[in-house]
Amino acid sequence: MTEILDLTADVLVIGGGPAGAWAALKAAQAGSDVILADKGYCGTSGATASAGTGVWYVPPEPAARESAMASRENLNGHLSDRRWMARVLDQTYANINELAAAGRYPFPTAADGTEVRRGLQGPEYMRRMRAWLKRSGVRILDHSPVLELLTTGAGAVAGAAGLRRQQGQDYRVRAGAVVLATGGCAFLSRALGCDVNTGDGALMAAEVGAVLSGMEFSNAYAIAPEFSSVTKTAYYTYATFYRPDGSVLEGAGSQRGRSVIARALLAERVFCRLDRADAQVQAAMRLGQPNFFLPFDRMRINPFTDRFPITLLLEGTVRGTGGIRVAGPDCSTGVPGLYVAGDAATRELICGGFTGGGSHNSAWAMSSGTWAGKAAAIFAWAVGPRAHRRRLVPAGAAGLRPTGAPGGGADHRELVRAVQAHTHPYDRNYLRRGPVLADSLAVLDDAWRLGREGLHGTGIDALWSRQAAAMVAHARWMYTAALARPETRGMHKRLDHPEPDPESRHRLVVGGLDELWSAPDPVRPHTPLDLAVAA
Repeated sequence: MTEILDLTADVLVIGGGPAGAWAALKAAQAGSDVILADKGYCGTSGATASAGTGVWYVPPEPAARESAMASRENLNGHLSDRRWMARVLDQTYANINELAAAGRYPFPTAADGTEVRRGLQGPEYMRRMRAWLKRSGVRILDHSPVLELLTTGAGAVAGAAGLRRQQGQDYRVRAGAVVLATGGCAFLSRALGCDVNTGDGALMAAEVGAVLSGMEFSNAYAIAPEFSSVTKTAYYTYATFYRPDGSVLEGAGSQRGRSVIARALLAERVFCRLDRADAQVQAAMRLGQPNFFLPFDRMRINPFTDRFPITLLLEGTVRGTGGIRVAGPDCSTGVPGLYVAGDAATRELICGGFTGGGSHNSAWAMSSGTWAGKAAAIFAWAVGPRAHRRRLVPAGAAGLRPTGAPGGGADHRELVRAVQAHTHPYDRNYLRRGPVLADSLAVLDDAWRLGREGLHGTGIDALWSRQAAAMVAHARWMYTAALARPETRGMHKRLDHPEPDPESRHRLVVGGLDELWSAPDPVRPHTPLDLAVAA
């Protein structure tokens, strides 16, 4: 057995997407010694690195900011918070400008000579972020999934342990503070860039006492061709949708008509044509996201003139808004030494119960990453040199340390199949009904008990076991919250409760592992002062 690799840092960032990159960068700029551990290769893995993304970038003009904040409040169920929205708009504006200057990102130029900073090419963005991190002295551990957090006897998070896949070596990092930026959970749906997003961070956070919020807003599905994993739903605003006989599927759309598509797909195939895009829009689409068109070009399909079959791919909490509850303006979690950023965190504070690909999520990633990284650096500075001398207690349980008799065994593949059978189908997760949710939750509870008692592994098998456990845990939190919200609000659609309930205008917190619980979390009303600050 190879000897464990023992490392130390002031701040450990887990996850190498945009949120993790900004967290590591800001912690390093604050003077911390930083390690970033990524499940894949930082700069190429994850949803952002695979595609282009819009950014919620709004100049600091009162009317523009007011419009930006007000535009989605009806859509998100009025669960967002103007104070947080204003903070994110300010921070995103600053970060994008810093990315252009210090990060050397080549924004395109408009006809009037001004740079267009409302979007980013994911591959180039993350390539630049990786280079920026290296220049800033951040140590990057690629292909090094973290399997569990490490805590002190007093309950503070003090590092993490994982596996260096290419070296076949276990490792641990002793750190003054930890930032979780592991992304959401897409349940291995094969949506482009999302198979590293299996909810690992949420499981690790729950194991040390953190709670989650917004988990009912977890049923994001994206439109994709049947033959492709590229999910660029914004492009389908230019689409007409058809039944197999060529008739138009009335009411179908990429924004408010996705449920129509889901219902149709339960009975038949659905086809599409991007026939509402004129020549100028077509050129802009090809320039904005070249990889969207690669599968079409290879198959000699012109998506603007030819009909092609589509499906809906589950993106879960990668494009939903649920995640680890943010306990303070510094993106703390309520657990000493543990901070959260990006899709691993709830985005309800700015998105309420609805969001989509990019835009708000992209802005939240860089803003929350900034705040979490700075706060982690301050916490680590306060802990001081003793941080690396603290006795470490491993916090990981499910998938690592089974409670059952030795040799009982459980197959991670069976657990993955079970959780996918109860999260992928549209008539279970997207178009929700109370009895169906309860039925799925009962099956998932059994799967959790089976995994808790017998699921374990060493080396690479430990990674698969932990991913399976995290997906089961994620699904159980989702459906616990979905049952606790008997109404339709945001992306949470209850067919048995098709209207919003004025008495349910609150957020929902869920927690626990073996025994789950949920509780309402009031939304503070906006005050004139909030509106003045936001303006």
